[in-house]
Amino acid sequence: MQAADFDYELPEGLIAQYPLRTREASRLLALGRDGCTEHRAFPDIKDYLRAGDLLIFNDTRVIPARLFGRKESGGKVELLIIRMPDSDPPEADRLKSTQRWQAMVRSSKALKEGTRITIGDDLRAEAVRKDSDGLWEIVLTGSDVSAAIKEYGVLPLPPYIRREAEPLDSERYQTVFAVNPGAVAAPTAGLHFTPGIIDALKGAGVELACLTLHTGPATFLPIRDGDVSGHSVPKEHYVIPEATGLAVVKARREGRRVVAVGSTSTRTLEAAFAAGPDEPALSGATDIFIRPGYEFNVVDAVVTNFHLPRSTLLMMMSAFAGRENILKAYKTAVEMRYRFFSYGDCMFIH
Repeated sequence: MQAADFDYELPEGLIAQYPLRTREASRLLALGRDGCTEHRAFPDIKDYLRAGDLLIFNDTRVIPARLFGRKESGGKVELLIIRMPDSDPPEADRLKSTQRWQAMVRSSKALKEGTRITIGDDLRAEAVRKDSDGLWEIVLTGSDVSAAIKEYGVLPLPPYIRREAEPLDSERYQTVFAVNPGAVAAPTAGLHFTPGIIDALKGAGVELACLTLHTGPATFLPIRDGDVSGHSVPKEHYVIPEATGLAVVKARREGRRVVAVGSTSTRTLEAAFAAGPDEPALSGATDIFIRPGYEFNVVDAVVTNFHLPRSTLLMMMSAFAGRENILKAYKTAVEMRYRFFSYGDCMFIH
């Protein structure tokens, strides 16, 4: 199975650079696993969900992870803090004056171990070491590091959004149910949901639950060339509340559908229940790489945005609905000028 098998042509103009005026204004392409498609508006999602379905969201919240500073030499440095190797981001507030992060670094000249960086009056960084994946271990210090990150940090937008973050992004690049800070990328399938749509689904008998997976930058990385079997996916940390885990087990035993909102929820559920419903791993880190040939254990339907060519997320959806069905649906979406990627339109695959 080659990376090129998951390529498709996408005009640059179809990559959404801004959100639509309202969250629910997006279009919805419904794809059955038999290959049948329907073209609707996102509020019509209610027509595809039914009483008894268990709809699971990722409630992660994007942090202002881009930090800009200067070395003692005066050279500019940009840090993208990704994760805390010795503590999950929700615990960060307990580490008030010192926090250790893994970060991607862009610098005027290559960093050296021990390089000190001034980010603000009360936020400094020191480069400790570079790992085999090219990430730097960075120590941030200040009187209140979490508060300083909020003050000096900038919301990270995906690389295909070719503009700087603007005030509107602080609201629209978060889901309405985002409560657990730690992601550097939004779980974008959730961006279409509004409180009104959620209330309508509850009223129709759809059961709702949440989990948390802090999305990292690897979500944007395509597999360039070659056999995909040699590709590895970086680990991402997740937590599934006990109530959500029990709801999944109950739904499966009763023959009700488990519907994942987004690829992150899909990945988390499949990783957590890989050993079956009796031994779920409700917290941990997963590097599961779902691609054609994978047999799904938990997820029966998926709400998802359109994904990048050659990406592991496109391969996951191809595993779920079939590569030919997915690529045919994407071709149709291009022809009908759907909007793609984070601020783009949506699919319901069932």
